[in-house]
Amino acid sequence: LNEAEVKAATFLLWKGHCTVHQRFRPDHIEAFRAEHPDGIVVVHPECAHDVVELADHVGSTEVILRTVTEETPPGSVIGVGTEIHMVQRMADENPDRTVVSLDPLVCPCSTMFRIDAPHLCWVLENLVEGNVVNEISVDEETAEWARVALQRMLDIV
Repeated sequence: LNEAEVKAATFLLWKGHCTVHQRFRPDHIEAFRAEHPDGIVVVHPECAHDVVELADHVGSTEVILRTVTEETPPGSVIGVGTEIHMVQRMADENPDRTVVSLDPLVCPCSTMFRIDAPHLCWVLENLVEGNVVNEISVDEETAEWARVALQRMLDIV
């Protein structure tokens, strides 16, 4: 998308945090760096600010995937701060690199398991028909902070 398309887009907003990304802590990065001094740390921007500040790279899941597959040389050790199934997928698809989760006890994201093609199709079909489903309403202050978070994520792109 170009800048004009992003500005003209309609955004469907929801609660502005992810419980999985909020689990990552600075001590996870410190432990990773202690074990892998030359390792590379890549995290999702929904991680806490102090975690993001310590990372070598920060980006969406697509940016994380591209960083691991295209921007790190074979033999790299990469600590990733995102959902465990994505970390495992990157590890499987990049056997010439060591890809590990920054948090060895991180849980899978149960919400992401509900995002699949049939459910997305159902939501979009309802929207086309003028039916808003699964709408979440929040107070204005929460909405404003959600806008700030969303804008910060878009600014990274």
